[in-house]
Amino acid sequence: MTDARPEPGTQDMQDVHGPDDTDGTDGMDRALVRLADVGGFFAVRCGGEPAGGGFRTLAALYAGGPVLEEYVAEVGRRMGGADDRVAASTLQFGLAARMWSIGLGAYVLTGRVPDLDPDRVWWRLPDGQSVELWLPAPAARPGAEVGGTVLAHLAGLQETLRRRYGVSPQTLRGNSASGLVGALRELVNRLPDAGPVAAPVVTALLDDTGPLAGTGTFVYEEGLGAAFVRRSCCLYYRAPGGGLCGDCVLRTR
Repeated sequence: MTDARPEPGTQDMQDVHGPDDTDGTDGMDRALVRLADVGGFFAVRCGGEPAGGGFRTLAALYAGGPVLEEYVAEVGRRMGGADDRVAASTLQFGLAARMWSIGLGAYVLTGRVPDLDPDRVWWRLPDGQSVELWLPAPAARPGAEVGGTVLAHLAGLQETLRRRYGVSPQTLRGNSASGLVGALRELVNRLPDAGPVAAPVVTALLDDTGPLAGTGTFVYEEGLGAAFVRRSCCLYYRAPGGGLCGDCVLRTR
């Protein structure tokens, strides 16, 4: 289960920019507002706390304890009664996809990536809705750090889920890779000119020397899009009424 993605928008192609490795922080809040216009899956609120309150840092969630247990239980409930290990994998998959979408999207629009340290990113889960993200004080990092920024963000969550719920490192790395490719697909669907900027980043992360090496087979061709077959399974097929995802390794066996 991942957050529902809205229908493709009509973002102006002139908003796509090439890499710019400046590390200044000015303007990242404006860039994230522009990114939200691409689609809800790319959205992260900025500035003052949104109405309603109830936000907590992702660092507190990733530390484990009752907050994480409640979230995993809620994901399992929304999946029709999935067991905790399946729900934990799904939770991580959804958050990984969101982080990659924000990181890749900001990189395409500005050449930089927001600082996604879990202490800086806040979240809440409204009843019956997807998780909402909030950055009170957006800061920018060089675009060259897009992969490391997102992977460092996810590292603490993955370790906690491995220890607490027994989700294998292979499954968690595969989820991250699948979320990365999904973010690329969605970005190119909404911003067709984003491919030449974003695809090389994804390729470098997934190739034989990249940090996500061994997670699957990835091919990208301009005009045709991205194809990916992962070498692990996210466990969704074990949820009530679940099935195989489009990139699942079980489809090739």
